[in-house]
Amino acid sequence: MSQAAEVECLLFVAGEPLQLADLARAMQCDPMDVEEALRELQVELGARGSGLQVLAIAGGYQLATRTEYADTVARLAARSDSRLSRAALETLAVIAYRQPTTQPEIEAVRGVSVGGVLKTLQERRLIVDAGRKATMGRPILYVTTQEFLHYFGLKEIADLPPLDDADVSAIVGKVAASAQPAPRSGGADPQEPGTAPQDDAPIGEASS
Repeated sequence: MSQAAEVECLLFVAGEPLQLADLARAMQCDPMDVEEALRELQVELGARGSGLQVLAIAGGYQLATRTEYADTVARLAARSDSRLSRAALETLAVIAYRQPTTQPEIEAVRGVSVGGVLKTLQERRLIVDAGRKATMGRPILYVTTQEFLHYFGLKEIADLPPLDDADVSAIVGKVAASAQPAPRSGGADPQEPGTAPQDDAPIGEASS
């Protein structure tokens, strides 16, 4: 039985990034064997001209479509209930770049009330309550989550594009530039398993 095929099955059914330890446990093998299987799978996918690739993303590995097929996939996947509104994206962007941050601080940047939007983002598991700020009124502090990284195809929050100023439109633009939900689009530069994964970076040797 091919370990590359085993990895392909696991990544296909998971629907979310899987860490090496999870793959090794399921396959009952050493993590180094999993890394080799991931590389082999990526080579196989490229050799047969597959529309799929293996991505190193959000601390794990996931099957994803290649960027050249993003428009095709988007036409099928576009649903109003799965996309963030402009208000939600603006609020999420402020949190992403200023976390931990509070509702009053977010509203000071956006200039509007964000209570309802914060609730929506929490329901979508994109942000969580991270305690309270030691100031008057002890407002709740908000931070982004692992689900946020997954949604935007990032390995870690430090992979967000650098921000040059505090203007909300600039903040939104930076986050929107990353808004490629991981399961639907691929990255650009090859990434070998066993090294620190880049944000939505393909692993192994992939065809262009």
